Amino acid sequence: MNSTTAVVSQGQQQREQQQRSFSFANLFKGRAGAATMAGVLEIAFFHPFDTVAKRLMTSRTRIQAASLEGTLRNLNTTIFLSKADASVAQKFLYLYPGSAYAVCYKILQRVYKFAGQPLVRDHLFARNQQTFTTLFGRRDRLMIESVSGCIIGLGEVLLLPLDRLKVLSQANEAVMRRGVLQLLRQEGVRGMYAGTVVTMARNAPGSFCLFGGTAFTKDVVFGLEDYRRATLFQNLCASTVGACLSITVTNPMDVIKIRVQNKDPGAQLSAVAALSQLLREEGATALFKGLTPKVIASAPKLIFAYSMTEFFMQLMNAKKAVAKPS
Repeated sequence: MNSTTAVVSQGQQQREQQQRSFSFANLFKGRAGAATMAGVLEIAFFHPFDTVAKRLMTSRTRIQAASLEGTLRNLNTTIFLSKADASVAQKFLYLYPGSAYAVCYKILQRVYKFAGQPLVRDHLFARNQQTFTTLFGRRDRLMIESVSGCIIGLGEVLLLPLDRLKVLSQANEAVMRRGVLQLLRQEGVRGMYAGTVVTMARNAPGSFCLFGGTAFTKDVVFGLEDYRRATLFQNLCASTVGACLSITVTNPMDVIKIRVQNKDPGAQLSAVAALSQLLREEGATALFKGLTPKVIASAPKLIFAYSMTEFFMQLMNAKKAVAKPS
């Protein structure tokens, strides 16, 4: 009798384990699928804004002139570079440089961030919930969301080489004309990770604010007990707060990161040196260069990617719930 019970119990455990694995696979595939779709659409709609922001950030000249005409002339030259006098159609196409790198980078980044953060969150919730409850009380879930976002943000540096190729394509044509192989020969793999420290310093608070701001809005504004039950409208509102907060907080570090990544091959430029040069030549306000186009481009991208991922997961889970026998 005991042996029969043991066999039944063992069989039940195996079935439960298989169900958990199946659910895990579906969860990851669902989030990865949503993030992939979001990444492709982001490039199609928002890559021009991202290009404008990158070119403004890497420019070391003052845009504002004595007259409005002079300011517009400087802006045109900074944004369109060698195509400043080209036709409108040529200028528009010129805002899509490095699209192949951008697509690869954006898809991998979104899959990593929006499929990875829930896994880290669930791990922290299962292993460290009591610690968070002791430290933060009823805001423990909010802090778990924030900290898991921070952790997953640090790991984004693995994608830095693709990000650097995207930045060089957008803002340093001369380097990319020589080809990727020539760039790798000059800098090596280590050189492709230029700006690692400043990127981590940017991603940690950025992801903390993105997921933390989103969770804060769901908790405080909408009073949700389970963040995963948020409606599409609630996800849109919550991610708007998180995205705008994240972009504003990280813009100064982003300016420094872009300048370090945009350096000529073989040149030595640390984050500290880039910051010193910027403050000396352009003033502290230069740390917020490109903030407006960055908010216009990046906030909708983050809002769309986050909301789409949550909506897709709710839709998939709803279908599974209907299919599950009673």
